[in-house]
Amino acid sequence: MGNNTEQEEEFLLNHSQNSTKGGLKTIPFIIVNESCERLASFGLQPNMIIYITKFYNMDAARASVLINLWSAISNVLSILGAFISDSFIGRFRAVAIGTISSLIGMLVLWLTTIFPQLRPLPCGQDQLDCNGTTAAQLAAILCSFGLISIGAGFVRPCSIALGADQLENKENLDNERLIDSYFNWFYASVGVSIVLAVTLIVYIQDHFGWQVGFGVPALLMVLSVSVFLIGSPHYIKAKPEGSLFTGLFQVAVAAFRKRHINVQLNYNDDCYYKTPESKLLEPSTDFRCLNRACIIEDPHMELKPDGKASDPWSLCSVEQVKIIKCFLTVLPMWSTCIMLLVSFSQPLSIYQLLTVDRHITHQFEIPAGSFGMITVLSLTIWIAFYDRALVPLLSRYTGLPTGISPFSRMGIGLFLGIVATALSAITETIRRNKAINAGFEDDPNVVLNMSSMWFVPQLALYGVAEALNAVGQIEFIYSLFPKTMSSFAAALYTFGLALANLINSLLVSMVDSITSTGGKTSWLATNINRGHLDYYCWLMTFLCVINFLYFLAVCRFTDQHHRDGKSSLFPEVEEEHSVNKRFHGA
Repeated sequence: MGNNTEQEEEFLLNHSQNSTKGGLKTIPFIIVNESCERLASFGLQPNMIIYITKFYNMDAARASVLINLWSAISNVLSILGAFISDSFIGRFRAVAIGTISSLIGMLVLWLTTIFPQLRPLPCGQDQLDCNGTTAAQLAAILCSFGLISIGAGFVRPCSIALGADQLENKENLDNERLIDSYFNWFYASVGVSIVLAVTLIVYIQDHFGWQVGFGVPALLMVLSVSVFLIGSPHYIKAKPEGSLFTGLFQVAVAAFRKRHINVQLNYNDDCYYKTPESKLLEPSTDFRCLNRACIIEDPHMELKPDGKASDPWSLCSVEQVKIIKCFLTVLPMWSTCIMLLVSFSQPLSIYQLLTVDRHITHQFEIPAGSFGMITVLSLTIWIAFYDRALVPLLSRYTGLPTGISPFSRMGIGLFLGIVATALSAITETIRRNKAINAGFEDDPNVVLNMSSMWFVPQLALYGVAEALNAVGQIEFIYSLFPKTMSSFAAALYTFGLALANLINSLLVSMVDSITSTGGKTSWLATNINRGHLDYYCWLMTFLCVINFLYFLAVCRFTDQHHRDGKSSLFPEVEEEHSVNKRFHGA
């Protein structure tokens, strides 16, 4: 009784403290902060390879490796940032640290355009008399990349959750609708920011130079920091409560510590540690070695008087074991999307676009770095068309509320990725032959009599492929995990991006090294008229075909798992799906 009174007093105290904080008035500060960060950081990426090759005397292959590693680190740090935020410092501090880090990184990058001492001397006209980059000059550019990555790692995963904290109010009957509306506005603002980044910021860099082009993102980050800190007194600053990833590590450690237990024996339900609200009585038989983590050997030593585990690194709940089993279950299917993400990142695509006619009118020319908009637009249009037009039509024939199964979506997405990569190889072959036949083999800067519209089909197909595969992946993961773990799908997708960037860096390094042996011209030479970027695209097509066959093998085993009635390891997820089926059936 006394404990209930204390809990009520604590709730009333927290409620009175937070009653004047949070709410809709804080959301503009958070959305402006996130939008400015996205606008600034995404605006730097399209033309960065041009800046590095021109001012740091790197060849295109090495610059591509550096940029891919930068992207990989940013994505990995997003997962690490979410873990640190949830476990140690809280979301407000994480976003504040990340925003300031991004600002400092962009200021350092901008300074490299102001002070010539931070860059090596330019190469001679024959490109043979090039000065190497000093350690201090390389440290400056790498320091800026690192600080921007740290900023993105803290801001992107924590900003949206910080906004949700401001609207969390269980007494409000419309709270769920309010949070859904916030998510819609948040993602809409992110989409608009990315569109402006690859159009407006890239246009400024092309027409006003690097000092202005890198100065504008720095100014945007000044605005981001200022707006976020102005709203600081009004935020609800939730304390860290632990991370999902901590639970995964705890299960692995606990299972290893109890590796002496024979899991082949039959244990009754009382031998497994369960939380009071648990609907799971015992762990499943798959990945049985992990069941050791939730087996109670000595109740007096392993359990507190209130029934909780004395050491969470020695005894875990059945739910925790189920979560890591779900994680292991989705890994094979998740891994099939990585090669598709690799194929999106053509290392020298911007050099191709610089050599073709990009004029829409006689006065207006599309910046080469803005062609990524085609992929974004095709992705957005396809998702809207599929959701509003195809889903109702397909549902009549398949009986599925989503039109087609997640496996079908992923498979079609992977197939379209193969077609898009093959198209990119064919387009590059045509472009290269035109350059050589016109006598421009040694002059990669000449604009050919070839329209940039040749590149539109492959870029549009990449967008549709990404829309189908990514949505299918997230839908598949959601079918296995409860709603409380919905962020897990985003974390897996982010980690997939990081892995794809690393694989891309490795492939570019290997192909450049192998094809340039013996003094030969590399496939990925900076002079793409002498290189063979088309061969690299065919190599990517071959790897995508192998990946598609791997997907079919994984799909066969995963589909068998679903047919056996094990679409999820969580009873509450089964209930959610059964309710959804009844709803869509009605």
